Amino acid sequence: MPLSPGETLGPYRIVSAIGAGGMGEVYKAIDTRLDRTVAVKVLPAHIANREDLRARFEREARAVSALNHPHICALYDVGDGFMVMEYLEGETLAERIAKGPLALEQAALFATQIAGALDRAHRTGVVHRDIKPSNVMITRDGAKVLDFGLAKTVPKTIGSNDATLTAALTSEGTVLGTPHYMPPEQYEGKEADERSDIFAFGCVVYEMVAGKRPFDGTTRAAIIASVLGAEPAPLGPAHMQKIVARCLQKDPEERWQSIRDVMLELKSAPVETVAATVPKRSWLWPAIATAGLAAAAVFGVLWLRKPVQELRSVQFSVDPPKEMIYPSDVATAVVSPDGNTLAFIASTAEGQSQIWIRPIDSLAARPLPKTEAPSEPFWSPDSQSIAFFAEQKLKRTNIATGITTVICDSGVY
Repeated sequence: MPLSPGETLGPYRIVSAIGAGGMGEVYKAIDTRLDRTVAVKVLPAHIANREDLRARFEREARAVSALNHPHICALYDVGDGFMVMEYLEGETLAERIAKGPLALEQAALFATQIAGALDRAHRTGVVHRDIKPSNVMITRDGAKVLDFGLAKTVPKTIGSNDATLTAALTSEGTVLGTPHYMPPEQYEGKEADERSDIFAFGCVVYEMVAGKRPFDGTTRAAIIASVLGAEPAPLGPAHMQKIVARCLQKDPEERWQSIRDVMLELKSAPVETVAATVPKRSWLWPAIATAGLAAAAVFGVLWLRKPVQELRSVQFSVDPPKEMIYPSDVATAVVSPDGNTLAFIASTAEGQSQIWIRPIDSLAARPLPKTEAPSEPFWSPDSQSIAFFAEQKLKRTNIATGITTVICDSGVY
């Protein structure tokens, strides 16, 4: 039966309900002894009402409570049919991903923090077995991994008769994990180990960067088929693709064998960034909207390859794409730093504008998805992304993948 505000569980006074799931209800509460806010999870009846399962759960939870890491949600206490955890303010990673893919540097940061939490757990003999975006909380201090201790310690830590509690929890669909993030060996009935967490971790990182799950389907059978036989589309960033692809190997022997190795690889990854600042006007190339868009560009490569006296201007015209026009005001065109691609804004007759790109040596232009109503586009230094202002935010689009992310709020734009 759900608890009401004011009710107590030992020294913990219930404030409000937070959520509910297969592993019971979670409540915000006050520890009256220490006058601190905590989260209380009340165990489901099929565990709390069985003395053997409850006792085993408590032993395992106490083992997990020894984990002390800045990116693990702390487990404070275990009571009669409930557990007490650190209360976190923020949003789950699942809620954050629902808003769109994360910027690469932000995804790499969270991935490193999650990997650090798992490394600490694995070194203590604990396998999470249910790593997924909804089990990661994003707080002002970074990522925090939740739900350690829910009957997920490795047998060598908790004894040899793990199957009893595992079977009880399986009926709730919790101990075996969530279908989208479960490795193939768990579907085959094999015991999960550290490499199972690494597979699920790879799924989470992929989802942060791509904005979608690597394995998906409309039914459980379709999801299982995807996990067992499909290969997800490659990620745009090469170094991140290398890390994630090895995490997602079907054979656990082919994966990274230690999450610490993954963490070290992440820390060495060359993350491409676009500065989250207002671009200087000198970076923008103005053009007048007439029958065609004329832009004069002096290619930087000429400075390196030819004597100064041979510098020359190159003139070319850019007609608007079919059924598109240039905005009635001053349009903006920008040439990529490598001198190979031109980006410009074009709109429909109804005024719906979008960023288009065109190779310098081609007449064919294509629109960039999710770049509606842009202003003042500018290139990243590596010529791989275009940043622009829209909806009072500074956004960035990868021209290869078409993935658009929000860099920051831009205030006045």
